[in-house]
Amino acid sequence: MSSRVVINQPQPVMSSRDSDQWGSGICDCTQDVPECCFAFWCYPCFACIISKRYGQCLCLPLLDIGCIPPITLAMRVSMRERYGIKDTICRDCVFATFCTVCTWCQMSREMKKRDIQVLLVGARTT
Repeated sequence: MSSRVVINQPQPVMSSRDSDQWGSGICDCTQDVPECCFAFWCYPCFACIISKRYGQCLCLPLLDIGCIPPITLAMRVSMRERYGIKDTICRDCVFATFCTVCTWCQMSREMKKRDIQVLLVGARTT
């Protein structure tokens, strides 16, 4: 009986063919009307669900208080970094402050559009 020594493990392969721009505009609520209605009528619940789906604490958006909502701003900046979206912190701040519900809807649409599945290629069990 021979034994085989594995030196290199297969690595996950991720290829992204997505754009470096947002997949939808801040006011493109017609792309997902039921979701935007939910966000409009029950914003705290909607923001908490999106936060959880993004991998953050469920209740994090409930801490969004003040002139500039820090959680909304931080989530938008984090999403831009995660997906490689080119934009400015100034625009993030304006949208988070004056279009908070629309910002959460845009982030939700972006997560749905860029749902990246990790696929192991060439992995074999022995």
